[in-house]
Amino acid sequence: MISQELLDILACPKCKEAVIINETKDGLICEKCKVVYVIKDDIPVMLVDEAIPLSGNE
Repeated sequence: MISQELLDILACPKCKEAVIINETKDGLICEKCKVVYVIKDDIPVMLVDEAIPLSGNE
C-alpha cells in the first residue's frame, strides 16, 4: 500500500496536478487529465504513455 506521505507529494507528470488514489487502491487518478496511473506491486507507474483513460466508474 502506498503511504499517505508519498501520496501527498505525487503529481500528474503531464499537468502537475495532485493525484488521488482510486476506491480499489490500484490506481492514481488525475481528475484534470481524466486518466488513471496504475499501481503495480505497490509502485505507481507515473508514465504519461501508460496512463489509462478514466472511465465513468472510477
